[in-house]
Amino acid sequence: MEIKKTLAMKLLEGKKVSYTALSYPAALRDAAAIAAALGLPPEQVYKTLVAARPSRKPLLVMLPAHRQLDLKKLARALGEKKLALATHREAEALTGLQVGGISALALLNKGFANFIDISAHDQIEIVVSAGERGLQIRLATTDLIRLTGARAVDVT
Repeated sequence: MEIKKTLAMKLLEGKKVSYTALSYPAALRDAAAIAAALGLPPEQVYKTLVAARPSRKPLLVMLPAHRQLDLKKLARALGEKKLALATHREAEALTGLQVGGISALALLNKGFANFIDISAHDQIEIVVSAGERGLQIRLATTDLIRLTGARAVDVT
């Protein structure tokens, strides 16, 4: 089966960054379930969450499938008083992507600040959404961080 190229995949190809596309049942939305479906450890599969901040552009936070975002830690790391996790509806409206397909790679140059959990430094390769439900991208962690400009912070 041929996989339709997403914006994120085209971006990686344009930047000459090596990646592998992985498909899974598009009905899955939980990152841990997606990791299991792909036969990968949850610490290698990262979900992308949208956090809202008062009167500023929301930000994207990538963290391992099996961990939960600690909004207080993230707010402290950013010097913010308060952050809120966007609802599914808000995340889709803010990004233009469906929950389960939100990808920092697909949202480059859209004004989002990108953050990644510090645990990413423990992974040589990382798996993130390709920007569409049912598709993930495996690439070098260093390439993901370099391309997205993600700042590594302890957020779980």
